[in-house]
Parts: sequence; structure tokens; C-alpha cells
Amino acid sequence: MAYVRACGLSELEEDTPKRVELDGTPVSVVQTEGEVFAIHDICSHANVSLSEGEVEDCQIECWLHGSSFDLRTGKPSGLPATRPVPVYPVKIEGDDVLVSLTQES
Repeated sequence: MAYVRACGLSELEEDTPKRVELDGTPVSVVQTEGEVFAIHDICSHANVSLSEGEVEDCQIECWLHGSSFDLRTGKPSGLPATRPVPVYPVKIEGDDVLVSLTQES
């Protein structure tokens, strides 16, 4: 599984999504609850950036219509979204946050 550097761990603020683009794929990197997650940055319901939404209880909320997605699985927890968004494996090496665009779910 190939990993690429997404950002520095020191660049992340707790519960504040950071949008990055990896090989043309928009990804939201989030540090919350002591872990770092990477989730596809485009809502499955509307073509908007999830990184502009809020993070709470390991969920990221789409700012436009209020759908929330589990950062661990990508599954929506409420309407109007019904389809999950991809999540990606993350590993930390020193200050580097590495993400593989191979989907976990």
C-alpha cells in the first residue's frame, strides 16, 4: 500500500478539518479524539467540501445540508445523505501524516 504525505501533524488543530489534494483527490484530514483520520472531502449528497464543516463525536458534518459522516467508516449518520464517502488509511511518521488513497471502506 503506497502512502503519500498529506500534511504535518503540527499543522492540524483538534476537530478542525484540513483539506489537502493528493494525486488530484480531495481529502479532508482530521485530528480528533487522539486519532488522525482521512476522508474523501466531497459530500456524497451534494458536491461540497466536507472540510468546511464541523467535527464532533468522530463525525464530520456537511455544512450545506447537515448530513454527518463517521470519520472511521465514511457512513452517513443522517439524511439527506444515504451513501458513504471513502475513508483512507493513515499512518504517522514523526511529524508527517501519510495517507494511502487505497480505500478502507
